Amino acid sequence: MRAVTGVFYRAVDPAYRDTALAGSRSAGRYSPPDVPTLYLSSSPEGVAAAMIAHADDRTPDLEVLQFEVEAGRIIDLRDHEALESIGVSPADAAADWQQAVATGDTPPSWKVREALQSLGAHGLIDPSRKQPGLWHLTLFNWNADGVPRVWQIPAR
Repeated sequence: MRAVTGVFYRAVDPAYRDTALAGSRSAGRYSPPDVPTLYLSSSPEGVAAAMIAHADDRTPDLEVLQFEVEAGRIIDLRDHEALESIGVSPADAAADWQQAVATGDTPPSWKVREALQSLGAHGLIDPSRKQPGLWHLTLFNWNADGVPRVWQIPAR
């Protein structure tokens, strides 16, 4: 596991700007709809790449917000050797989660999250499938004692 610090980005509907730190409001690659999860990107380009998969289910008027992150106990999904050593399949993380949800199945990526949490992980680094080289940070816990800290950087 590793630590991650720095500025990250998140696209939000301006109507939900004030609750951007509450996490996702719907199902995601690593979260059922009722499980709080904070999806962030390491760059504005990463946000644009991530939004490709969500073009049909969101407002076209998104605002990109900046957040400062201090996070420990993060698993890097780009390290396939390390994943396999803990019994996590990179293919499960990359599987089509939206199709599984649409058919009422549990996506393999939700099981990846469960496995990582059982090891004490607070989140993961997820490589972009749309733009190789870009990556995202997914947090399972934040802004409580002993877990990652995240705060919004005010717009200038």
